[in-house]
Amino acid sequence: MKEVRFGIVGLGNQGSAYAFGLFAKGRIKNARLVALCDNDCEKLDKARLKCEDETVAFFSDYTKMLDSGLCDAVLIEVPHYLHPEIAIACLKRNIHVICEKPAGVYTEQVRRMNAAAEESSAVFAIMFNQRTNCVYRKMRELISSGAIGKLQRVTWIITDWFRPDCYYASGDWRATWAGEGGGVLINQCPHQLDLLQWVVGEMPTAVRGFCHYGRWHDVEAEDEVTAYLEYASGATGVFVTTTGEAPGTNRFEVSGTGGKLLVEGDTLKYYRNKTDSARFSRETKESFSAPEVEVITVETDGENPQHAGIINNFAAAILGKEKLFVDGREGIFGVELMNAIELSGWKQGARVELPVDEGEYLAQLEARCKTSRYHVRRAQGGRS
Repeated sequence: MKEVRFGIVGLGNQGSAYAFGLFAKGRIKNARLVALCDNDCEKLDKARLKCEDETVAFFSDYTKMLDSGLCDAVLIEVPHYLHPEIAIACLKRNIHVICEKPAGVYTEQVRRMNAAAEESSAVFAIMFNQRTNCVYRKMRELISSGAIGKLQRVTWIITDWFRPDCYYASGDWRATWAGEGGGVLINQCPHQLDLLQWVVGEMPTAVRGFCHYGRWHDVEAEDEVTAYLEYASGATGVFVTTTGEAPGTNRFEVSGTGGKLLVEGDTLKYYRNKTDSARFSRETKESFSAPEVEVITVETDGENPQHAGIINNFAAAILGKEKLFVDGREGIFGVELMNAIELSGWKQGARVELPVDEGEYLAQLEARCKTSRYHVRRAQGGRS
């Protein structure tokens, strides 16, 4: 194989951006786009008109696209609930696949997807494009090297997701239990929930989630969340997010006995303790003293290839030219965190241990889905 033949399932905003913003503009190497699929005839017709490559095939049924023999690899760009179903269909056919984030809505379906990946010879990735950001890569590197000493606290305030009411009105599935599976956690925050564990190098062992449902918008799912995190080492953390705050903040801070790392904007700063704080505490005789601190603006490689970087690496991995950067099976970690925070929120902030009780989570989700506005709007002929 000299190049990878790609198909895209789902021609909404993201699928169309890949097709006409990346592939059509030559930003994806070692690959070409050969097929587009959507079960919405209007979206498919728009794609036909926009597509300048006459060799691209169009499908309204993804299984027919998979069975056509045209595709070596597939990008999945459909509603969250369908991610595992389509990924499993690809993996069973040994078709390489990139799943859009999140990996799924609940861990039980993601585990089935991961099991299919174990049995398949296909390359399986997930679109965690924020892992390509140089500041997060460098942050992970410094933490794993011991730069901040023993982990003490993880704090991420990510509130710059402001969405007006018309955003939610633009799709009857948005922020509904049956249509989307949740609100700000599942839609806006999958990257941050992934990076929480990837950058730090460990998952929390328990969470308390304080979720507000429809606090700032007329929606049924959460649009404001504050989560408290506990780690096996004794470290703690706080994760704060909302779609109702403007101006918002994006500040990620990881602290330890050796200092702290702070990302705000595109800048990574390292506050390095000249003496480990635990050692300083034991040895100092001055009651109000603290370790001296050196503040360093950390240099990075400046690279942040985002979606194109993930797809290019994926194609190169299929061809044996590079090691895969993001294994698709790692998508379960963010879903685990999301489910645990959501379940705690449903239980008025009760402590929820990880791994989450999959049966309890799914039962509570399904109960909410039965009365979801999504079903009501669909019955009334609402738009999607």
